[in-house]
Amino acid sequence: MIRSLKLLNFRCFPQLSLDVPADGAVFVGANAQGKTSLLEAVGFLIRLHSARTNKMRQLVSFEKDGFGIAGEVCELERQVRFEKSALQMQMGGEEVSRRLDFLSAPGRIVWFGNADLDLLNGGGDPRRKYLDFVCSQLDPYYLGGLQRYRKALKSRNQLLRDRSYGKELQVYTDLLIQYGEVLVAIRKEVTELLRPHVIQAHSKISKAGEEVGFEYCPNSTDLKESFAQNSSREMKQCQTVVGPHRDDFKVLLNGASADDFASEGQQRSIVLSLKLAQGELLQAKQGTYPIYLLDDIFGELDVDRRNALMDSLPKEAQLLITTTQIDWASKEGRMNDLTRFKVEAGQVLLMESL
Repeated sequence: MIRSLKLLNFRCFPQLSLDVPADGAVFVGANAQGKTSLLEAVGFLIRLHSARTNKMRQLVSFEKDGFGIAGEVCELERQVRFEKSALQMQMGGEEVSRRLDFLSAPGRIVWFGNADLDLLNGGGDPRRKYLDFVCSQLDPYYLGGLQRYRKALKSRNQLLRDRSYGKELQVYTDLLIQYGEVLVAIRKEVTELLRPHVIQAHSKISKAGEEVGFEYCPNSTDLKESFAQNSSREMKQCQTVVGPHRDDFKVLLNGASADDFASEGQQRSIVLSLKLAQGELLQAKQGTYPIYLLDDIFGELDVDRRNALMDSLPKEAQLLITTTQIDWASKEGRMNDLTRFKVEAGQVLLMESL
């Protein structure tokens, strides 16, 4: 749970101080007013991760040198500052030098956004990112292994491009096997744990008696053998062609590939189920629900799916929601129980509830 949020030169917010209600809030406003940036700031304060960009410089307000985010998360004061291309972190007033230590503290999130549809009809990259994000929140040391794998992969690919096939290449091959086997094992385990939650969430959202399947598809079941068999192919293509950086997972609807045969409405229901399953798994393994960040997704859903989603969100969880309008919400539904704020031109003002 997040209790407070303070921003300095973050996106369109030169300065902001906001008390966040315990059960959550709805941020209402037109597009490009700062609604998404509020959720983005919460996500970055908790997970050092933006759902919108990998470049921290893009989070800085125009013509400013850096940004700051602070707030109370899980009864612990946190602060992150980005200045001169460096990220500085604090918890409980103490400087934290390692990201892994910062991310090991309590606090988890589930992000819902319009780009989530890429989980079905995009390439493998968004599906790998989904799995990596779930795994890293369940096991903070997974992220360290993933980072070491990516670093070794980058170095190995450079050697292949330079056509350097000596002992150094084998060193990086061994590192990819070492770290890769760990990543594959954790991804496989997490996929198995996610599956029943995906099925259960989908039954609540779709209410159509459809059967959904969820399967992990590793690029290789034996990394050492795969590297040996593909050495000539790698030399020809000048890149690493096997390993967990090419893993994927597939989703089936009534036994058929969901990205090929599911309608757009069915695909959206499946994607919502994947995100709801993430939250339920975090609760099952860690004892508390994550914070749910829902970024302006309701315009892409019909009214029935909007209200079905709201009914499916756990009552114990804190919800932070952005939307351009709210008149569709059921009068008895949870949306109307949440505190509302008007967001306009980087200003956040309390609205009167219905």
